[in-house]
Amino acid sequence: MSALLEIRDLSVALPLPAGTLHAVREVDLTLDRGQSIGIVGESGSGKSMTALALMRLLPRGARHGATRLAFDGVDLASLSDAGFAREIAGPRIGMIFQEPMTSLNPVYTIGRQMTEGAVSRGMLSAPDARRKALDLLDRVGIPDPETRFGQFPHQMSGGQRQRVMIAMTLMLDPELLIADEPTTALDVTVQAQILDLLDDLRRERDMATILISHDLAVVAERTDSVAVMYGGQVIEQGAADDVLHRPAHPYTQSLLHAIPQVGGTPARLSAIPGTVPSLTRPPTACVFAPRCDHRRAECVAQRPPTRTGASGHAWRCVLETPPRSGRGAEPLRAPPTAANADIVLAARDVRQVYTTRKAMFAAKREIVALDGVSIDLHRGETLALIGESGSGKSTLARILLGLAEPTSGEVTMLGRPVAALSPVERASFVQPVFQDPYSSLNPRRRLSEIIERPLWLRGEHDAAKRKAAVDEAMDHVRLPKRLLHSYPSQLSGGQRQRVAIARALVTRPEALVCDEPTSALDVSVQAQILNLLDDLRAEMGLTCLIITHDMAVVHQVADRVAVMLEGRIVEEGPAQRVLASPESAYTARLLAAAPRFEAVPDRLEVAQ
Repeated sequence: MSALLEIRDLSVALPLPAGTLHAVREVDLTLDRGQSIGIVGESGSGKSMTALALMRLLPRGARHGATRLAFDGVDLASLSDAGFAREIAGPRIGMIFQEPMTSLNPVYTIGRQMTEGAVSRGMLSAPDARRKALDLLDRVGIPDPETRFGQFPHQMSGGQRQRVMIAMTLMLDPELLIADEPTTALDVTVQAQILDLLDDLRRERDMATILISHDLAVVAERTDSVAVMYGGQVIEQGAADDVLHRPAHPYTQSLLHAIPQVGGTPARLSAIPGTVPSLTRPPTACVFAPRCDHRRAECVAQRPPTRTGASGHAWRCVLETPPRSGRGAEPLRAPPTAANADIVLAARDVRQVYTTRKAMFAAKREIVALDGVSIDLHRGETLALIGESGSGKSTLARILLGLAEPTSGEVTMLGRPVAALSPVERASFVQPVFQDPYSSLNPRRRLSEIIERPLWLRGEHDAAKRKAAVDEAMDHVRLPKRLLHSYPSQLSGGQRQRVAIARALVTRPEALVCDEPTSALDVSVQAQILNLLDDLRAEMGLTCLIITHDMAVVHQVADRVAVMLEGRIVEEGPAQRVLASPESAYTARLLAAAPRFEAVPDRLEVAQ
């Protein structure tokens, strides 16, 4: 019996002004019905480009080829674009994209977008398509599916749009589902619900799945096999347990060392130095050699051979025996916050009520977003705010930043009411760092302009002082000065997030409010950012409020944790105590839903 999907020697080349970018090279993948494979690696390693090549969604001008590209015995290369779109894309191979807002049509309702594919192809009648769409919306956790069915994408949160995208892809019952970061924007309970749904569908329909993710804990829990990509190549592949618990390639080992753990004593993470290379010519040596701790002379003189272990575990490395890392745990730099430290940001009995109506002439109804929230943030402290989507976290953050006025209650900054501060004073006191640095940075401005912009708005017109402040901010976030005249599009995801933090720090604020600052980053870049926050606390005494759904990040950076549910704080206390022995059943449920990767980095087993 042949495999459902067979890929042999896949390559993708993209023409650029400076030459040809060899984005994917020599990729081999095989997938059987009902099997799940995880593709992992840093941003720029070729994961998504491999999936786009399979779906014929490559950028214009891109060239791709393969010695074998077959689906269920059908040679995909023999199909025309029209034939592929009619017979394969959608009804047989479905894809969930990472950014749902760019995948959903903003002028069509959710219901129309979900049903038109099945109806236009004659697979379902309009009433049957509507019933199936409502059922899928309910299964992916969309509240009030009947109402949401008639809404537009902009009327839903990012997590809800992602769930709609998943439900829309499942409408056509594909035999192979490609999921590109399907749970990045989702909180832990919804993430678990979506992954459980995909697992159930895989068993019910014998559906195969390709899961592209930077969350190695999710990959470890939800896939049968794993392919690790770097520099456009698959450099390690095998059963998930072998690859993630007995890694053979130094790069895989380095990725695993960068994962924050939920248990134990927090320590500095082992971030991989440098970035994934953009190869404008085929490599003649090991692509990972410039960043490898175990580099030898032969690594830069020849391409590494493919070595094979037990159960089909394969990796590309010149080392005959997988190395042991030997890295020790380095303690965090920031000292614990004193219990009597000054309160720099406080909310007292904050209540936020919104008025809405389902239709133009319908009766008004009230939505309570915050219900009597009180919280203190001490100098030099990192407070993690966790909870499901819709619990009020972002609403509270906007009020703490002074971007919204509460219906009742009071917010103070160093004892002064926020309402009494001017916008310039508020901006000098507290600054935000958003989840997606690319959308929060002006793509038409150079880094120097982006970072110094808050100084302009504050009225600082001395060019020398602005330049000195920009240089200091870049030093704080470890950005090289050679990037000063670069644009955001020329930077990696981690560098863009550092720019966002530098812009927030340039006015030397007392506090940062970080909304999911690492959720869109791969594990190595996440490690760099989390280490950076530790450095800033140690060097500047910076105070941070971090909104996140990643319990490992909470364990890594937080002194205290506040848990929100339906606009209220249901539990608050020291991070170690809350994570180890939660008092609230809701907190326990959040922790139980969070994926965990249990391997201890400095004691990882290696393949024999």
